[in-house]
Amino acid sequence: MDPHMYKLPDGKYADGSWELNIYVTNLELEKQIRVTGDLHIGGVMLKLVESLDLKEQRDWSDHAIWWSEKNQWLKRTGSTLDQCHVQADAKLQFTPMHKTLRVQMPDMQLVDIRVDFSSNVFSSVIELSKEVGIRHPEELSFLKKPNARALNVKQRSNGRKKKDRDRDSMASSNSNEAASTGSLDGIPPHTPTRRPSPGFNRSVNSTPGHNGNTTLFSIHSSGSNFSDSFENLNMSLLNSPQTPSKEAREGLIKPNNYREKAWINSGWLDSSKSLMEQGIQENDTLMLRFKYFAFYDLDPKQDGVRINQIYEQAKWGLLNEEIDCTEEEMIMFAALQMQVNLQAQMPQPDPDAPTEGQDDIDKALTNLQDSLEGTSITTGQSDITSVPELCDNLRFFRPKKLTLKGYKRGYFVFRDTHLTQYKAQEDNHGAPVQTLNLNGCEVSHEVSIPNDRYGIKLLIKAPEGPMELWLRCESEEQYAKWMAACRLASKNKTMADSSYQAEVQGIQAFLGMQRSKKTSNPSINTENVDIQVEDYVSPRFLKKHKPKQVAARILDAHTSVKNMKLMEAKYNYIKAWQALPEYGVTYFVVKFRNSSKKEELIGIAYNRLIKMDINSGDSQKMWRYSTMKTWHVNWEVKEVLVQMEDENIQFSCSSADCKVVHEFIGGYIFLSMRSLDANQTLNKEMFHKLTGGWV
Repeated sequence: MDPHMYKLPDGKYADGSWELNIYVTNLELEKQIRVTGDLHIGGVMLKLVESLDLKEQRDWSDHAIWWSEKNQWLKRTGSTLDQCHVQADAKLQFTPMHKTLRVQMPDMQLVDIRVDFSSNVFSSVIELSKEVGIRHPEELSFLKKPNARALNVKQRSNGRKKKDRDRDSMASSNSNEAASTGSLDGIPPHTPTRRPSPGFNRSVNSTPGHNGNTTLFSIHSSGSNFSDSFENLNMSLLNSPQTPSKEAREGLIKPNNYREKAWINSGWLDSSKSLMEQGIQENDTLMLRFKYFAFYDLDPKQDGVRINQIYEQAKWGLLNEEIDCTEEEMIMFAALQMQVNLQAQMPQPDPDAPTEGQDDIDKALTNLQDSLEGTSITTGQSDITSVPELCDNLRFFRPKKLTLKGYKRGYFVFRDTHLTQYKAQEDNHGAPVQTLNLNGCEVSHEVSIPNDRYGIKLLIKAPEGPMELWLRCESEEQYAKWMAACRLASKNKTMADSSYQAEVQGIQAFLGMQRSKKTSNPSINTENVDIQVEDYVSPRFLKKHKPKQVAARILDAHTSVKNMKLMEAKYNYIKAWQALPEYGVTYFVVKFRNSSKKEELIGIAYNRLIKMDINSGDSQKMWRYSTMKTWHVNWEVKEVLVQMEDENIQFSCSSADCKVVHEFIGGYIFLSMRSLDANQTLNKEMFHKLTGGWV
């Protein structure tokens, strides 16, 4: 007997070798191979493939070893089994790294696409974005669909009869029981009848979705019609279906308060870990969403899909009440959406062939980019010898607890980034009542055109603590000038900046789109126009008004935007979305150290952190990233630590993992470093350094 074949009680042979069990997922076959601890991972895979003895030759280049018990990939082929701590009791899988993932795009369409399950999520999103034609993938990430039962909120029924809802609910329950455990609530599971091929080949085929009404594309196997099919996918993402699938619409979960809005953000995946490491299995469904609201280098010639998906995410956020707006604003958004739908059915000019007015769209998108980023390319001063001023009598109010006093009148002077208040105009050469620096302040609006109310709300950072000041203007023209000045001052810009006039004009256009024409044009007959109002306004407004009334108001408001082209209408929709007070703020429920134990709300925006009231959402304090020195995670106590110039902030997060909070802060810092003058190669190493959570 060969002594090398003698098996010891510990399972090893006399020569130190032992048997390792590996399951080959494509073949649904378990193999045992003889290994030693000094055999490297590459040698293990080679030995396994040689032992399969298949009749036909296969390409195993996309395969790697997955260790499910340790929840990790063994991708370092030069490392030995001993270095990886793999012993005889380990259960390993030899499986493709690229697997099919069902992705719900921002426009609610479902796409089956092969994604690298072994790379970190950041790399997987980059790969996916390249496939579907979206530039700057660093702005997006994967989000798990929130579970309605866990959130304890009602899903939208869209007016269906109770018996229909009960029938669909039962069917959904049965399908969920039969589906894999990785399926997510609210989005139907997908179990293909045929296992995809292991190689990373692709084709796009339009296929019927669940119940025959889902727009669905698949990208996973080669075919001669790839170019035509891929163009179909691109066109579908460029101009989305006006009505999404029933499953997608009914899978929407409407948050009822800020706590529920914060809970939804617990679903963001960790960008530094792979899909498999986070429990995502083949054929599971994830949502692809714009995670960071700092859209960069928007170009209508290159970013048709990207701009449309931003527009669609904005639209569904409003319809699902994830972001709040006034009734007049909701009707304005509905009118713009109608114009987008009408223009999408008409031939559009070739973006590569400049036409009259195309430069205006390019300029508008550049202005949009500047306002969304908060940092723009230096534009210079219009006249360095003169310092513009605004001088007006305004009504003002300082909100305080237990106060019943209303607005008072005062004389205000706006110069540089400073707002100075006097008791009256004749006192403007004397001592002012107060002078406030608006650099870094929080600016929001309170506008009601039917009631002639044009308000500006300022939350100003002061040594004694944040203070609120509300200003009330007398006219649209006055409001546009002062609001533009406040917005620029919050970014440390003055009215001498060349973007000031564009900001004023943008605010005036925003108000103009909300203004009702009050027309009695007999050609507008709401009886003959079929508007499904639930596709245009959120449920909150449908509860207040009858559908015919809402339809009439949408048609009325549409007269203000009916001459806009497709890209212009989408741009104005995004611009109006960006002007909303809640725009671009991601919420988390936290507990601050060295304060009361009650839960509080923190909002993370592209340029600041905001401490907020968890019930009302009112801002209480804010910290600008420009004054931040460092930030990291204390992993022992699960706290985020942020060191500012004048104070340190420490808090734990109860609505999500603290890594998610840290990643938002680091992600925005990373995005703020982008520049048109710099090399546009995406620096993955820098992203992970800023978002990793380590000092």
